[in-house]
Amino acid sequence: MRDHTPTAVRDLPELTTTLVEISRQLHAQVSEVAMAPPVRPEENGSLVYLEGLPEINRAIRGAVEGARTQILTAQPDGPRTKSVLTAALETVRAQLDAGVANRTLYQHSARFDEATKEYVRQVTEYGAEVRTLPEFFERLIIVDGTVAFIPGRGDRTRALRITEPSMVRFLKDVFERSWDRAEAYPFVPARSVEAAPEVIPSLHESIKQLLIAGHSDRAIARRLGISERSLQTHVGRIKAHYGAENRLQLGYLLGRATT
Repeated sequence: MRDHTPTAVRDLPELTTTLVEISRQLHAQVSEVAMAPPVRPEENGSLVYLEGLPEINRAIRGAVEGARTQILTAQPDGPRTKSVLTAALETVRAQLDAGVANRTLYQHSARFDEATKEYVRQVTEYGAEVRTLPEFFERLIIVDGTVAFIPGRGDRTRALRITEPSMVRFLKDVFERSWDRAEAYPFVPARSVEAAPEVIPSLHESIKQLLIAGHSDRAIARRLGISERSLQTHVGRIKAHYGAENRLQLGYLLGRATT
């Protein structure tokens, strides 16, 4: 039977993976540079290393408070804590009241967290926009299209403040392309078990692509913002769908399905 799915739709998982990998390569290159002694602002104002969470938070807060037009944020790793969301609520409201547009990307796993759903409900009432993706490249904040913040180390205790125009444009383009593919955050139905069908297919597609690429369970879970236990549950459902009895057979069947 011929597959009548439009080519653009069939190619979407591959395009998604490609975009994610391009962005990860950028972070990897920057992280290599980050292993060198920190560059101070007076030495290179377009790429500034921020050491430790207090300094990172001060720099981000300063940029956000000075925003004039737009703040773009990518928050990976699944839901954030209720205390963090509560603290962010009034800040976002003040930004929107001042006419600063606010768009945020989460991962699909954030859809099943009650605190995050309540936060999103409130900020969207204020005028913010929120969408979700099955996976995302890294934490990213872009203010007014002129300054961007990305992690400078895996544990995120070092960050980079970037004002070099070409790098900021690249990161903004990555965000915009991801935003175009993302899905609006759902509020109806409110129960996670009913909302799941809206995102589970794309989540399973990402899991299949990452399994084929040979990533470990830990790496896949981190990229999707879910626990390893949740990942194993999803893999179990994928195995059942393909009629696979074990992971080895699943890999073989997935490989055949992509050829």
